[in-house]
Amino acid sequence: MLEHTFIHIPGIGPKTEQHLWRKGILTWEDFLSHPRKVFSSSRDAFIRRELEATLEHRNDLHFFVNRLPATDLWRIYDAFKEQAVFLDIETSGGYLGMDEITVIGLYDGQKVQTFVNGRNLEDFEEAIASYSMVITFNGSCFDLPYLKRWFRHLSLPPAHIDLRFVLKKMGLRGGLKAIEEQVGLSRDPKVMGLNGFDAVLLWQDYQCGNVSALERLILYNTMDIVQLKPLMELSAREMKNRLMIFYP
Repeated sequence: MLEHTFIHIPGIGPKTEQHLWRKGILTWEDFLSHPRKVFSSSRDAFIRRELEATLEHRNDLHFFVNRLPATDLWRIYDAFKEQAVFLDIETSGGYLGMDEITVIGLYDGQKVQTFVNGRNLEDFEEAIASYSMVITFNGSCFDLPYLKRWFRHLSLPPAHIDLRFVLKKMGLRGGLKAIEEQVGLSRDPKVMGLNGFDAVLLWQDYQCGNVSALERLILYNTMDIVQLKPLMELSAREMKNRLMIFYP
């Protein structure tokens, strides 16, 4: 989708982008090779300069993060997915700022990394530094604020895609588990039906000496992050199809 994107250029919004597509200008190269001016001479020249800079920086994730609206960062996923990691946290469920992060899960599409409070939670900062894009479900409101409060000097990846809001644009609402059911994703039977409150209870059980409760909590967290990948891929595919349905 990224090569079809024009809204990163100052002065071009969704309507102008659609206007370009209707003219058969579907990619950056299409505009640059177009035999006639599309806009006024000055605006056309400005857009050409911007697109030449875009081609020069086409492999630079930061270039697009700084220019695209947060709600449209899903467009960069396919181009930069090798730099992406899926993230989810669990907490102790306390009140008035007394709650703790209990488990953090990272999944890069191949490998799962789990960080547990009291074991290796402090290793998370080094691990997350390896990625340039983080993908969450409701991370804007929950996961990332918690992480920033817990790790005072944390440096998060520059790009963040919150799937909750992308999926909402597609008409998929509710919590993560409800959306998984809507699109036909299933979970490991050992954690089927568990929710965030159950995760709190599992941590409490582990704190009382039940090691198997921690194993189940980790599996629950792992399912949360692993399921984000097919949801991200579905989102990128469907959002592109919806935008470009009338264009070849």
